[in-house]
Amino acid sequence: VASRQDCKRRVLCCCILVTVWEAVSGQIRYSIPEEIEIGSFVGNIAKDLGLDLKELPDRGVSLVARGRTQYFGLNLKNSYLFVNERMDREQICGHIAKCVLNVEVLAENPVNIYRGEVEIKDINDNWPSFPENESMLEISEYTARGTRFPLEKDHDPDVGLNSLQNYKCSQDSYFILNNKDGNKYAELELEKVLDREKQSSHLLILVAVDGGDPVRTATVQISINVTDANDNPPTFTEKVYKIRLRENLPKGSLVLQVKATDMDEGFNAQITYSFSNIPDSVRQLFSLDPRNGSITTRGIIDYEEANSYILSVEAKDGGGLFGHSKIEVDIRDENDNSPKLTLTSVSSPIPEDSLPGTVIALMNAYDKDAGENGKINCRIKEDSPFKLISSSKNYYKLLTDSTLDRERTPEYNITITATDKGSPPLSTQKTILLQISDINDNIPVFEKPSYTAYVPENNPSGSSIFSVKASDRDLDRNARVTYSILSSSIEEVPLSSYISINSQTGAIYAQRSFDYEQFREFEMQVKAQDGGSPPLSSNVTVRVFILDQNDNAPRILYPSHGADGSALFEMVPRSAEAGYLVTKVVAVDADSGHNAWLSYYLLQATEPALFSMGLHTGEIRTARAFADRDAVKHRLVTLVKDNGQPLLSATVTLNLVFAENFQEAVPEMSDQSGDFASQSDLQFYLVLSLALISFLFLLTVTLAIVMKLRRSRNLPVLQCFGCDPYSKAGPGFPPNCYDGTLPYSYNQCLAADSGRNYSNFLNPSRQSSGFHGHSVRTLRQGFSPLCQRTAAFPPFEWIDPLSYQSHSHLVE
Repeated sequence: VASRQDCKRRVLCCCILVTVWEAVSGQIRYSIPEEIEIGSFVGNIAKDLGLDLKELPDRGVSLVARGRTQYFGLNLKNSYLFVNERMDREQICGHIAKCVLNVEVLAENPVNIYRGEVEIKDINDNWPSFPENESMLEISEYTARGTRFPLEKDHDPDVGLNSLQNYKCSQDSYFILNNKDGNKYAELELEKVLDREKQSSHLLILVAVDGGDPVRTATVQISINVTDANDNPPTFTEKVYKIRLRENLPKGSLVLQVKATDMDEGFNAQITYSFSNIPDSVRQLFSLDPRNGSITTRGIIDYEEANSYILSVEAKDGGGLFGHSKIEVDIRDENDNSPKLTLTSVSSPIPEDSLPGTVIALMNAYDKDAGENGKINCRIKEDSPFKLISSSKNYYKLLTDSTLDRERTPEYNITITATDKGSPPLSTQKTILLQISDINDNIPVFEKPSYTAYVPENNPSGSSIFSVKASDRDLDRNARVTYSILSSSIEEVPLSSYISINSQTGAIYAQRSFDYEQFREFEMQVKAQDGGSPPLSSNVTVRVFILDQNDNAPRILYPSHGADGSALFEMVPRSAEAGYLVTKVVAVDADSGHNAWLSYYLLQATEPALFSMGLHTGEIRTARAFADRDAVKHRLVTLVKDNGQPLLSATVTLNLVFAENFQEAVPEMSDQSGDFASQSDLQFYLVLSLALISFLFLLTVTLAIVMKLRRSRNLPVLQCFGCDPYSKAGPGFPPNCYDGTLPYSYNQCLAADSGRNYSNFLNPSRQSSGFHGHSVRTLRQGFSPLCQRTAAFPPFEWIDPLSYQSHSHLVE
């Protein structure tokens, strides 16, 4: 043991035998001695491969852990290849003369494989040894001179010069040492005839010497016993038998039957067969019948374990003589190993916008079989967007062959099939799960091309009125949609003061309560934007219609109350017949549709049977002729209601006086005490003023007619007399009649010869008469005007109040 350690120190102290070659293909080779210390330097990978030391970590350089590469390690800081485990050449390679270990270096960015070989040099760390410390020989005294006796073969695991080189034997006058096969096979040769009577035994010392430095030896004691008789050793029919076997033979299969003959007779000719000097591993594979020399298989022969065997067979006769023969067994390979696929690098997931030719995986394919049985062909399905190319010996790259679309196929199960060329061929499969990562390549898409929302007016402020929804086929952040309203305005008011939107849900909220009478519809643009980089967006149009609610009561345009809130008077001729049009209630409703359909009702009347009211026209007519028993003065309360839910209504009070002329009506009007304030102090002055004004008015009209007749004789004698305009609070007219808001034209004329008032309602196409009434003001306001004309309510057509029903759709 001390010599063995001295040998190691001497070898390591001299120098570590490291030799580096650069192969033609970029392959590197190193040479190191066995039993070198763990951590010892083997080679500089970066320097020998021409790589930049600083780029090694970024390129992902590593050793491919396969086979026997666990004996080495790689330091990425200095790129040194070092010994990682104890290496015993005899344990690794056995009797193979040249012991070579393959080293594969993988670079992942870009992907490449560098190969190297490390040769393990033998050192003289094993002593020669004999199977036994003592060997016994029996030699007949009749043994002929020159007969040779094979000795126990020495075993030395080392190779080359470190293995067994020579034998030495102690001197004896009868025997000399004869070395065969390059001094590695020792035999004793009888130099002179033995004489048992003189010397019945001999003792020799055999020394086996190797060629190492220092030299190592082994000794065995040979005891020779001299016997009589048998002077012919067995002889085999062949000195060397050569046979060829296929691997995987069943146990018990016949391999060979050897045959030896002996010229002696009897007991000396009885031959037994046995194996001589073969390893135990070989004895476990083959068995030899000692009687007939049949060699059969004992275990399963595997070509991948060993492709050849050498068997030494010994034949021994009954007299103790030996004959030897050699059997060379060549193993024929069978295709009994499927290819193996090993993934050395996989990139998953990959972006869906990866260009064709992107490397996905690097894999190694190998087969333990030899020849055609060990040649491999790899392939994938042809209909996949990938391709497989061979990058170097037994290495394949998996690449993209076309564009990818995650939305169509989010992942692939790529099956690689490796098939050898044996007969029958064997194959194996490897499946790679490749996931496709998302990029922002899809815009948000709304569920509809446009939206229509209906919102009732008077909605609560802040309430949700509608919701839009957009979806994005991308994933995660790229599919996270946010909503916004593009800037706009409604009647010069920013849209944001009316509408807001939840950026996450797309719910649209009203910022204020809508009024149908203010605006009935509006339009906005909603934008949906994803969270990708850069973000993608799309727009959709949302049209909002405001639905009318019955939130406006009817508004009575005619008759109206006086400035002091008093009821108005209408004068009805006593001679009026049944059906006489007393007056017409005109009302409008700001709502629309059913909510603006108006109905007129007579709620109260002094004499209900005397008057009737049109349900939809608002016309108040006499139901019968006036009788002397009837009261002269009547008070009517009318109701106007719409058709909405809930019903809304308005009332107006009318005061009617039956009189033939204005002078008859004045006393009745002056007696009004419930509806008007007392005007007793002013009656005299009002009557006087009225008479004076009437006189002046008649005079003015007369002069105007005379002057007009002078200009044109074609003009009619009777004209509508003009007068000072009523005030806006004049009796019988709405307060805004002078603003052009009435939907009809109203003329009040006075006939010069009769002194009666006629009310004519005119439209552009015709003039109709027949409404004989007189609208008068209260006594407080006076009765100065005798004639009034109100302009048509622009831009609407003049409408005859006799035919007017409900025209709320004309008044907004």
